[in-house]
Amino acid sequence: MAVTGFRGRVVALTVVIATAVVAVLVVVSHVLLSRVTDADSLDLVHTRAEAVATNVTVRGGRVVMTENGNEALDTVSWVYADGRLIDGIAPDGGLDRVDALAGSPRSRTVTVGDRLLYSLPVPIQGHQVVVVAEVDLTPYEASVQRGLTMSLILGVLAILLACVVAYLAVRRALRVVHDMAALADEWGDHEPGRRFDLGIPRDEFGELGRTLDRLLERVEAALADERRLTDEIAHELRTPMTVLRGEAQLAHLSGRELPPDSVLREVDRLDTAVTMILGAARPRIDGLTRCDLRAAVRRAIAGRPVELAVPAGIDVAVTAELVVAVLSPLLDNGLRHATSHVQVTARRRPGSVMIEVVDDGPGFDPADVDRAFEAGVTGGVGNGLGLAVARRLATAAGVEVRAIADGHGRVEVKFPAVS
Repeated sequence: MAVTGFRGRVVALTVVIATAVVAVLVVVSHVLLSRVTDADSLDLVHTRAEAVATNVTVRGGRVVMTENGNEALDTVSWVYADGRLIDGIAPDGGLDRVDALAGSPRSRTVTVGDRLLYSLPVPIQGHQVVVVAEVDLTPYEASVQRGLTMSLILGVLAILLACVVAYLAVRRALRVVHDMAALADEWGDHEPGRRFDLGIPRDEFGELGRTLDRLLERVEAALADERRLTDEIAHELRTPMTVLRGEAQLAHLSGRELPPDSVLREVDRLDTAVTMILGAARPRIDGLTRCDLRAAVRRAIAGRPVELAVPAGIDVAVTAELVVAVLSPLLDNGLRHATSHVQVTARRRPGSVMIEVVDDGPGFDPADVDRAFEAGVTGGVGNGLGLAVARRLATAAGVEVRAIADGHGRVEVKFPAVS
């Protein structure tokens, strides 16, 4: 089956609508014209009958016609007095159709073939006088037929004109869509920064262009976010692998055995990084997950010189792996910038548990605190890729993480409490 394009569908719909409208107009005009001609013919036959009736008079007790000098009426009108024809020329077909009306006491109008007959009683004392007039309907019927023919011709021309106008209008309107499609094909996958830039929308296609520009912006942001995620994953995986390689090379050069503790530590770190990456792709909290917060924080500290001030008996509605994955980069960051110590505290809040990782280092610059979790940011905001991964994992699980500029390195993590 052939696929009909949008332009073809619009033109076809236009033809259907135009045909329906023209059909209605033709029918209405034909009915109106028929009624007008019927009214004209009826007026004419009434006028003829009344004109003849004015010439009827009585002389010497007999009904006679006065002379009016209009002999043309004699062929289309007849006067009957007491059942006898006293004026009028008999038509070629005889007077049968006229005689049928002559005896009627009331005025009547009948159509016989292509003739309209009208009988008009004339009130004359002592006599029954009837005037019958006739009108030939052939000219009127021909006029109606010509009107119908002209209406049909004009209707067909109107349908063709509507079809051409619809085709040209749709073609012009779709030119914008064709141009947009051609530009999109030209850009391909190599120019995500290009935009249609159609300006202020003047119609629906302009709004479509603006919507597509916004969609392209979101796609570009998603691609940039994907690139950042790739950098973060590479960093998190490369660091423990680099340490393992360095330890192995040192052991090989020194001829000593590789310390198992250092290997296990880096393997655990590598395992944590892989767990973080997988956790970022998992669904959000399902409401059934829970873990002991103090035990999970101990796993995140993993022997680091960090002061633990988390009360026992606090459960959060996330997995222990997520707690470790989020807190580990924060602890590394705090230890890297602390002057003497790093502390982890926890306090309950309605519906949540707030964890704080605090170090006595220079802390976050208030002007750049919002950029603290951007990948690659270092220096006074000094947070690197680890914090970017921590926030990504937290956001994926519905956990809030934010940095606070209060003169020290302080990061708050808001975990949902077990309901």
